[in-house]
Amino acid sequence: MKFLKWVGSLLMAVVMISGCSNEPSNHVQGKLNVVATTGMIGDLVENIGGEHVKVTSLMGPGVDPHLYKATQGDVKTLDSADMIFYNGVHLEGKMTDIFEMMSKEKPTIAVTKDFTGDQLHKVSETEHDPHVWFDVKLWMVAAEAVKDELIANDPDHEASYLENYEAYVIQLKELDEYVHEEINKIPENQRVLVTAHDAFGYYGKSYGLEVRGLQGMNTLSEYGSKDVTDMREYLVENEIKAIFVESSVPKKAIEAVIQGAEKQGHSVEIGGELFSDAMGEKGTEEGTYIGMVRHNTDTIVKALK
Repeated sequence: MKFLKWVGSLLMAVVMISGCSNEPSNHVQGKLNVVATTGMIGDLVENIGGEHVKVTSLMGPGVDPHLYKATQGDVKTLDSADMIFYNGVHLEGKMTDIFEMMSKEKPTIAVTKDFTGDQLHKVSETEHDPHVWFDVKLWMVAAEAVKDELIANDPDHEASYLENYEAYVIQLKELDEYVHEEINKIPENQRVLVTAHDAFGYYGKSYGLEVRGLQGMNTLSEYGSKDVTDMREYLVENEIKAIFVESSVPKKAIEAVIQGAEKQGHSVEIGGELFSDAMGEKGTEEGTYIGMVRHNTDTIVKALK
């Protein structure tokens, strides 16, 4: 209840602020003002929207969406948007109430809205894995949802959105093939991906890797000494040579696992840094969805091959 009151207060403040503003919206200037939660979604909208959208991503490099709490500035940004795109499947769990409120005022769309139960990985009776972008074929489904919603809300530029979508899907198909080809270069008995938290389930299932995460699927869940011990034993027993850190998850836990394995005479190296819940810096290869997936794949293959 406190959180709802806090959000309500923020929204009231934003309405008062925006009501006093004389600045024209980006839509008036000929562009849809779109806000995305994560960098991956923002990149998707930019590729499909092209010159007809102005995209703002709330969560930048190194930001964990599981733990993210909207600031007053974020709520103002969302309030001023023409459209909002978010992941859904409870990835941005702390922002659910805000999305519900915003959906009464403007198009507020989960890019996973058209996913079927068979496509989503069930992790409990009530939960599904939200890290859908690591299956490139599923990200094509998200791309179609973005295309459809942009056309529905800006039909004057339908031809442009369709053209951009079709060109981007070709790139995604090439990316999907690339990942398959590269992972197949790893000997089958070495295709084990051990990471800080369980974000790579879709990646593993799609491309043929066994995936183990020290922390659960959601970084809201705490890891304990038993998790560290179990992971250490797994590494030693299976002679795993490399594990991976993530850009949006602290390295402390992984370092504890490595130290524990070394005490048992088993040497484990950090195979590199992967981008899981956030992309890299803007302007870098890892700052795009395609570049991020390629970087992760190249890093994994280099360490495990």
